[in-house]
Amino acid sequence: MRRRTKFHINPKHVLIAGVILCVGFVGVSFRFGEQLAPVRSAVGSVFTPMQKGINVVGSFLSDKLDNFKNINDLLEENEELKDHINVLTYENKMLLQDKYELDRLRDLYELDQKYLDYPKVSARVISKPGNWYNVFTIDKGTRDGLAKDMNVLAGNGLVGIIAECYYNYSVVRSIVDDKSYVSGMFLKTSDTCFVQGDLQLMDKGKIRVEMISKDAEIEDGYEVVTSHISPNFLQGILIGYVSDIELDASNMTKTAYLTPAVDFEHLEEVLIITELKEPLLEEPPEEPEAEAEISDAEGSDTETPGTEELDKETDSEAGIDTESETNP
Repeated sequence: MRRRTKFHINPKHVLIAGVILCVGFVGVSFRFGEQLAPVRSAVGSVFTPMQKGINVVGSFLSDKLDNFKNINDLLEENEELKDHINVLTYENKMLLQDKYELDRLRDLYELDQKYLDYPKVSARVISKPGNWYNVFTIDKGTRDGLAKDMNVLAGNGLVGIIAECYYNYSVVRSIVDDKSYVSGMFLKTSDTCFVQGDLQLMDKGKIRVEMISKDAEIEDGYEVVTSHISPNFLQGILIGYVSDIELDASNMTKTAYLTPAVDFEHLEEVLIITELKEPLLEEPPEEPEAEAEISDAEGSDTETPGTEELDKETDSEAGIDTESETNP
């Protein structure tokens, strides 16, 4: 069986033939333009709709490609804007924190000016056990000159007292703690009272005031400050404002509630008065036993020579009498 020979055309030759054919058509169209006008019209009527459709498809694809490119650009720009917004948000938060801290420091400065006679140091609250700042820890201790029973201030007045003091931290017991008992005084009338901490009442923003004289002429809104008879708290520090005054069941004293001058739900910085209250009563110093013994010894030494001299005088007198008797 005879094998069939494959017909193979070189693509280069096809390209050359196509170019020659196109050039020939161009030359013929220029040479015989008028005679080929009907042919041109017929060919144009066939290819024009095709060309229009191709242009429409091309424009559609071009628009889609442009839109896709624009979307990618927008997505990249969106990511950049998000990063920029995150940076600005973080910087804004830091600025707000600085502003709040500045406001708190301004409040502390005003409080420091209010009690200008007392030396003070500032401290930051570093821990608290519960919702209320009834007992909390500050970042200052004995190395900063603090000591037990020093008064602690914040807001507009008294926070509490240092209950425990260590080298680099201290524990503060506030006036709202159940174990707190502060001797107070009504600033306007000088009537004394006792401010009792009560954590259950702090849910309502108040604590107790007890042992008010039944004759005390006080009204809601009167200021209560630390009393001069308080053993540990310095005199005249604002504790809070009294309200709901009532005569107790015994009809001997009055009771009331007190709204503290400090926000015990939000405490971050405090002031500590670095001065302890002097004891109200002091006993006179006792004479040391050594000095008493020395004085007794000196007294005995002075007495002995006197006795010896007296004995010598008596003997001499006796000697004289004897001589007079034996030698008439």
